[in-house]
Amino acid sequence: MKNKNILEFCLSPDLGGLELFMVSCYERFKEKTNCNIIIAPNTKLDNYVEDDEKIHLERNKFFPIVPALKLAKFIDEHEIDMIHFHWTKDIATVVLAKTLSRRKPQIIQTRNMTMTRFKDDVYHKWLYKNITTMHAVTYQVKEQLEKFIPSDVRPNVEVVYMGTKEQQIDPSKVSAIKQHYNLNDSFIVGIVGRIEEAKGQYLVLEAVAKLKELNIKALIVGHTMDETYLNHLKERVKELGIEDKIIFTGFTKEVDTHMQLFDVNILATPKETFGLVVIEAMMNRVCMIATNNGGPLEIIDDEKDGLLFDRSSDDLAKKIALLYNDPALKEELALAGYAKAKHKFDADVQLAKLLEVMNES
Repeated sequence: MKNKNILEFCLSPDLGGLELFMVSCYERFKEKTNCNIIIAPNTKLDNYVEDDEKIHLERNKFFPIVPALKLAKFIDEHEIDMIHFHWTKDIATVVLAKTLSRRKPQIIQTRNMTMTRFKDDVYHKWLYKNITTMHAVTYQVKEQLEKFIPSDVRPNVEVVYMGTKEQQIDPSKVSAIKQHYNLNDSFIVGIVGRIEEAKGQYLVLEAVAKLKELNIKALIVGHTMDETYLNHLKERVKELGIEDKIIFTGFTKEVDTHMQLFDVNILATPKETFGLVVIEAMMNRVCMIATNNGGPLEIIDDEKDGLLFDRSSDDLAKKIALLYNDPALKEELALAGYAKAKHKFDADVQLAKLLEVMNES
């Protein structure tokens, strides 16, 4: 089937797994077909996307008709066949733009977030009636979409997992970062993600404090979403007496390079929809410990290619200590995780599947 003119669309101001996946889609799809990208200006996402072809559009929370009119004009002028959007808050803008355009493009939504309530009111029925296909990133998300969106307006729902690529890392960069943070021969616990309470960095602090007698340090990697929470974390470090064990790196584009320093990576969110950072760590041959809920249940086979914990600092400390005291087990789990990531979560394979689903919509 002939490929279509695709528009990757995301006005989110943030830079997390959702936004990074959108960028991956754009970079992959533009190699295969005509693909444009629209993002909001002066955002973390905008700063991340280094592409002269990117187009800016201001989001209007209260009057989505304003950006929708501009988007509709772009659709018609560039003969867009399909809008692929990722951020749920963009739904009104995208559907309005389709309605206002002459071309009436198909709409594909990648659903990264859980759905927890019925969408059976007139407004939501109108929105979902105008969406062609919903891409669910896990089977759990698919089940939620089928439960909460009425069948008479529910778009086609397809599951395609997110993927990641194995990166070629410069060992000298890894050594330089290790020296910069004075890590020496410490066992390194990493957690990567936005600095906000939902990401659970505080659980890592508490777990490290319970293992204070061991040669462990933790790298907290990610940009700050909540300054109050960051300050709370820093105060908590002092209260726990672990100032020499905790390092806040801030935001970095070199996440994979930092992961090369980790002995173990932690996903501590209460219910991550997928967990892109999980497969990124696995692809970096880093052993994963993740919350036993949500997306990680579809990625990790507990005690076979990673570990799951009950989101208590006691259990997290227990799992970290297990790997600290058994390097062979740590290596075995890391290599099994790497093999699974290569087989099941390769970005090129998964994005090819998604493009096929979109072209067949």
